[in-house]
Amino acid sequence: MESKTPEDRREHLRQKELKKNPTGTLNDSINRGESGSLSDVAGGLGWKGTGIGILVLIIGYVLYKLIF
Repeated sequence: MESKTPEDRREHLRQKELKKNPTGTLNDSINRGESGSLSDVAGGLGWKGTGIGILVLIIGYVLYKLIF
């Protein structure tokens, strides 16, 4: 049996939900398009990209506090 990655499993579950409830997920997709989804961003970057993003935010905050 094939071992699916977590991303593949999430996508498969999302596709099943879309088929099961198309009108409910339409509203979710409209709202997500306006505000974005942090889990989509973090999932797309992977753990290294997410870690680098958090590190950049922390360093930026420290520099901001030192300057201002």
